[in-house]
Amino acid sequence: MSSKIFKIARKNKRLEVLRDQVSDPFSIKEGNFKYGQLKDSFYYTDWTEQSFLSDTENKEMVSRTFDFNRLKYFCLAIVLVLGIIIARSFWLQVVKGDYYRLLAEGNRLRTETIEPKRGIIYTEDLRPLVRNKANFVLYLRPIDLPRNELARDELIRKVSAILDEGKVNDLKLDLENSDIINNEGANILVVNDTPSFFQIKELLSTVKIGSLESYQPLFVADNIDYDKAMLLEIEIPNLPGVFLSSKIRREYLLPKISGAPEILGESSLSHILGYTGKISESELSAMGKDYSPIDYIGKTGIEYFWEKELKGQTGSKNIEVDALGRQKKIINEVPAVDGYNLQLSLDLDLQEKTEEVVKEYLAKARLKRASVIIMNPNNGEILALVSLPAYNNNLFAKGISQAEYNKFLTDPDNPLFNRAISGEFPSGSTIKPIFAAGALQEGIITEKTSFLSNGGLRISEWFFPDWKAGGHGLTNVRKAIAESVNTFFYYIGGGYQDFKGLGLNGLVKYSRLFGLGELTGIDLHGERKGFVPTQSWKEEVKKEPWYIGDTYHFAIGQGDVLVTPLQVANYTAAIANGGTFYQPHLVSKILDTNNQVVREISPEIIRSDFIDSANLKIVREGMRQTITSGSARSLSSVPVAVAGKTGTAQWSTKKDPHAWFIGFAPYEKPTVAITVLVEEGVEGSTMAAPIARDILQWYFSVNP
Repeated sequence: MSSKIFKIARKNKRLEVLRDQVSDPFSIKEGNFKYGQLKDSFYYTDWTEQSFLSDTENKEMVSRTFDFNRLKYFCLAIVLVLGIIIARSFWLQVVKGDYYRLLAEGNRLRTETIEPKRGIIYTEDLRPLVRNKANFVLYLRPIDLPRNELARDELIRKVSAILDEGKVNDLKLDLENSDIINNEGANILVVNDTPSFFQIKELLSTVKIGSLESYQPLFVADNIDYDKAMLLEIEIPNLPGVFLSSKIRREYLLPKISGAPEILGESSLSHILGYTGKISESELSAMGKDYSPIDYIGKTGIEYFWEKELKGQTGSKNIEVDALGRQKKIINEVPAVDGYNLQLSLDLDLQEKTEEVVKEYLAKARLKRASVIIMNPNNGEILALVSLPAYNNNLFAKGISQAEYNKFLTDPDNPLFNRAISGEFPSGSTIKPIFAAGALQEGIITEKTSFLSNGGLRISEWFFPDWKAGGHGLTNVRKAIAESVNTFFYYIGGGYQDFKGLGLNGLVKYSRLFGLGELTGIDLHGERKGFVPTQSWKEEVKKEPWYIGDTYHFAIGQGDVLVTPLQVANYTAAIANGGTFYQPHLVSKILDTNNQVVREISPEIIRSDFIDSANLKIVREGMRQTITSGSARSLSSVPVAVAGKTGTAQWSTKKDPHAWFIGFAPYEKPTVAITVLVEEGVEGSTMAAPIARDILQWYFSVNP
C-alpha cells in the first residue's frame, strides 16, 4: 500500500500539499532522521504521513479563532448568578430562617387551644339562668386543603352540600353532577344562612396559602344540626383541611311569663343576661391571644361586662399531625381553667312578677314600652330590672337569620334596646325631691317656708301654670312634694320677685350630686348618661340665651333635662337610705366551679353625707305624704308603709306624656326602692303608681 507525504507550502498566499509514496504505513523512514526530528522543513513521526511546517517569516501558521476578550463577560455573568444564589440562600436561611423553620415545623407540629367551660349565671338563690350546650363548629385550615384547584372545589362542594339541609339526601348526586354550578351562578341553595360554594370560595380567597394566616382556623359555620354534624364527622377523614369542633353554646333559661300573645316567649331577662356570639375581627384584635377566630364572646349584658370572669383561661396542647393535618399524638398539654360562676342579686320571682304585672297594664292600655327597676337601697343591689318590649336572647345565641334580625331592626318599639339603663327621658316631677333637698341644704327654705299656689306664676307675657286649676293654696315643702305643686318649685328653682331660688347653677349642682348627667357604673353594657342642661350649652348648641322660663322648666323636670330610669332609681335609693349614694350592681358574688365563694362584690359608695340627714328626713316625710293624702293614695293598700312620688313628663306636642312613679318601702326601714316608667302612660298617678302598688303588694305578701 502506497503512502502519501503531505507537503504544505505557501506561495502567493496559496497552500500546497505534496504527497510521496511510502511503501509501508507502519514503517519508520530509513536514513539519519530520528523519530520526532525536524529537518529540512519535514517532521518525522511514527506515522508515515509527514507534515510540512513553514519555518520562514513570510509564511503564516494555522492559529485559534476564539476571542479571549469576550471571556470576561461570561465570567462576570457567572459571578453575578452565584452572588444572587448566595444572597438568596443567606436571606432564606439566616434572615428568614426562623420564619421558614416555623413553617416547616408547622407541617408536623401544631398548637391547638383547649376551650374552658364558660361560667354559669345564677340568681340570688342559686337558680341557674343559663346552661352550656354543645355547639358544632365547622372550620377550615387553608394550609391543609388540596393544592389542586379542582380537588379543592370538589371538597368545598361536598362540604356545602352537607351543610345545606335541602341537599343532604342528594349529596351523592350533587357530587356526581359537576354542572350543578354553572356560569350563570346556579349553586347549592342556602338554607338558614348556611354558606354556599361560592361563599366558601370567596372566604378562602382572602387567605394566601403558605402565609402564617393559612395555619389559622377559618370559620365556616356554627350551630350545625346534630345529623349534619354526624355526616360531616363521617366524611371528614376524606376531607383534608376540614375540621369539626365542639364549642360551647349558651342556652338561656327564660321563664314562661304570661302576657300579651305577641310577646310570649320573650323575657326582660334577655336585657340583663345578654348573649354570646362569634367573635368579630375587631373584637379578636382587642381581646388578644386568649381568643381564636372561632371563639365565642359576650356581646351584651352580663355576658359582655363579665366576659373575663365567665370565660376562664384557655388551655393549649402541642400535637403531632399527619399529612392531612389530623392529630396523631399529643406532645404536651396545658389544661384549661374553667370560668367563674356568677351569683346575681336578682330575685327571680320578683323579676317574673314585675314583668307579668307590667305586661298586663300595657296590654290593657295598648302600650308596649315600659321600664321598672327595683333595688336594695342599703347596698345598691338590683333585685329586678324590667325593660319592655323584650326579646328572646336564645335567637342570637344559636345564630339568628338575616330575616329574623331585620324584624328587630324594623320594629318601631326597638325590643333590643334596654330602656331601663339606656333610655333618656324627661324626669317630670320625680326630680322635685332632689331640688327640695337642695333648697333645704342651701338654706333657701326651711320646713316651715310656704308659698301661695293660685294656679301658677306670670312673668311678663309668659305664664307658668300649676297642674291644678286655681292652685293648691298655701304650700310648704312637704305638701309641695305630696301634691307635686309646680308653683313651689318655680320659687325654689328660679325664684320670684324678691325671693331668690337655687338658680340654674344650684339646679345643676344638685342634679349632679344626685347622679344625673353621669354614669351610675352598673355592671351592664350600654348605660347612658342622660343630660343636664347648662347656659353655655344652650348658647353654643341652640344659639339662644338662657331664660328664666328655662330655669322654671328645669325645676319641675321638663325642658332639656334628661334622665335614665336607672339614675332615677339610684337617687330614690339614696333618699330612702338617708343620703348614701351607692353604685348599683347585679353581680353579688363570684363563685368557683363548685359554687364556693371566690369573691364577694362589696357595696361601693359613690358619695355620702352630701345632704344633711335632717333635710332628707323632711323630703322623705313629703314622699310619705304622697301616699297618705297626695297623688299616689292607691298605694295605701300595700301591707307596709310606702313613700313615693308621681311624675308626668311632657315630651311631645303630638303624643301622650310619660308616666312615672318612684318610691320605697317599708317607710321606716326601707328594703326596696322602686322606679316605674310607662312611656306615653299619660299620668303617673293613674298608670305608673298602680303598677308599683301591685308589685309591692305581692312582694310584701310573700316577704312579710
